[in-house]
Amino acid sequence: MAQATAVIAAAGSGVRLGAGGPKALVELAGRSLVKWSLDACAAAETIADAVVAAPPALVGDFEAALADCPLPLRVVGGGETRSGSVAAALAGIESEISVVHDAARPLATAALFDAVVTQLRDDSELDCVLAATPVTDTVKEVEGRAVVRTLDRSRLWAAQTPQAFRTEALRRALAAGSLAQATDDAMLVEALGGRVAVHDASPQNIKVTTHADLRTAAMLLAGRDRG
Repeated sequence: MAQATAVIAAAGSGVRLGAGGPKALVELAGRSLVKWSLDACAAAETIADAVVAAPPALVGDFEAALADCPLPLRVVGGGETRSGSVAAALAGIESEISVVHDAARPLATAALFDAVVTQLRDDSELDCVLAATPVTDTVKEVEGRAVVRTLDRSRLWAAQTPQAFRTEALRRALAAGSLAQATDDAMLVEALGGRVAVHDASPQNIKVTTHADLRTAAMLLAGRDRG
């Protein structure tokens, strides 16, 4: 299987979580959020190494916290934006495929990392494959408080991470795009005309933003362990 480098975006401040420090180092069920992601990468067959983009002032703290990482690991200082952090992490990557993942999604599995990398590897016309789940709620487009239209949810998917990219395609997209406006890196590839596909993922692959999310993640992990 093609070997990829995992890029873990972990420079978030955790303000909404009230963490009092970097969100990626918040503990969940005995491990930090970023450690859950790295352990999944280590268990994946397609991931050879990893780069963690951390808050620049805390690179040393992250290196110490992740000293027992089972993968070859580099920690770099992140940028002012999420995509800026990804760009910083890509600087030293030589792998043809890079897999970008948010440390705030600790429930991503090794199988999901392998699935997005394999789908990208097997289709030479694709530039990116991202984990996503079909939208089940009715979605309204709103201006102010007024509903403009109801969107056709049969065509809507909620994007997640991991997202697997041709490394050079992602580099070009990051160099050309507006990093401050990007809510994920796939949209930058789309903006350059790149071909992006989804891989059907579990809605349990939640993003931890608040304390309620952290409690939900803990319950989901407990259920997964019992299963």
